[in-house]
Amino acid sequence: MATALRHSIDRFADLPTLYAQMVATPEYQAAFGDPMPLTIAEPGDAPAEHEMPEPIAAQAECGGIIAAIFDLFTGTRLEALAPDIAWGFVNSFHYLAGKLEKREDGYARELGDLARAPEGSEIYARSLEEKQLQCQSVAEQRQAIECMRDYAAEMYRAQSGWPWSPAKGTRASSASSASQIAAVDFLRARQLEQRERHLPQGPIVVVTGPADWHDWQAIWSRLDAIHARVSHMTLVTTGQRRGVDQIAAAWAARGRVRQGGVISAVAVGHRQAALAVMCRG
Repeated sequence: MATALRHSIDRFADLPTLYAQMVATPEYQAAFGDPMPLTIAEPGDAPAEHEMPEPIAAQAECGGIIAAIFDLFTGTRLEALAPDIAWGFVNSFHYLAGKLEKREDGYARELGDLARAPEGSEIYARSLEEKQLQCQSVAEQRQAIECMRDYAAEMYRAQSGWPWSPAKGTRASSASSASQIAAVDFLRARQLEQRERHLPQGPIVVVTGPADWHDWQAIWSRLDAIHARVSHMTLVTTGQRRGVDQIAAAWAARGRVRQGGVISAVAVGHRQAALAVMCRG
């Protein structure tokens, strides 16, 4: 059930929550607004019609938790600890998304093994369909958690003034049955999606600079200007978790801009940079 919308606030910290309640972003609509008819909520469960959280409610509660942490500690002796606690909250989404991705990969491998060794039996078709639903269910969960992570990270930036970044990195017969075709199509679509996520195509924008760089506004402003001209760009850095690379990665995550790994990997792929942003400290 969706939560009732509020149309007034009595604290500044309530403003992000009110805005989120009134306008659910396209990412939340995509991740929460059109769930599959059936899902397997946990390994071993039977397929069932479980509901998804309402997009507006999910976004509002996610942003409200981050705002509440800063609101609670502001003006007290614990104020300096608020960013650390809020960082951990965002990181919990990131950690869980990673676990779900590994589980999804495992199901995809099992589904691939089944699809490559087709049989004509009803038991085989049922096993194939169930394994595909398992993989799709976990993919749906992962996408929802990643959506909440990205929004919580943006709220963290708005409250702390600093971009969030994680502690650790980003088939018996020759005739194909309907179940086998569906499974193969699903795996092909999933492979294309993962290829786009980890090695996307398009103009490359390389960003590099010192690890002790702190002026994130300057980098974000420059990248905003580049993105306005090259909307289908792919961001590439040297992969550092600090300074310029971390600031650029946070900008990309905030704007849902594609990231194409690190510079060395791009070089191996014989891809050329369209633009380069180099910061000197």
